[in-house]
Amino acid sequence: MINPQPGPTPEALRGAILKEIPDAEVEIESSDGRHFSARIVSGSFAGLTAVERHRRVYRALGGQVGGAIHALSLETLTPAESRPPRS
Repeated sequence: MINPQPGPTPEALRGAILKEIPDAEVEIESSDGRHFSARIVSGSFAGLTAVERHRRVYRALGGQVGGAIHALSLETLTPAESRPPRS
């Protein structure tokens, strides 16, 4: 039996996202190398819908979503959206 290729690392995904969205703050977690959660904060998301933001991230990952990346949970925010509300 042949073992499947290992999935991408969070560090590799972070690098791919930063190449496409250089101003981003990127946090990625995965417990198994196939299911990932990512929090991406970028000023370039301003004025974009959630779908448009997610498309930018998918484009950065070059078609890995649905292949090497089985599942990806995204939180895409602008810097203003990521700040806690003032008291």
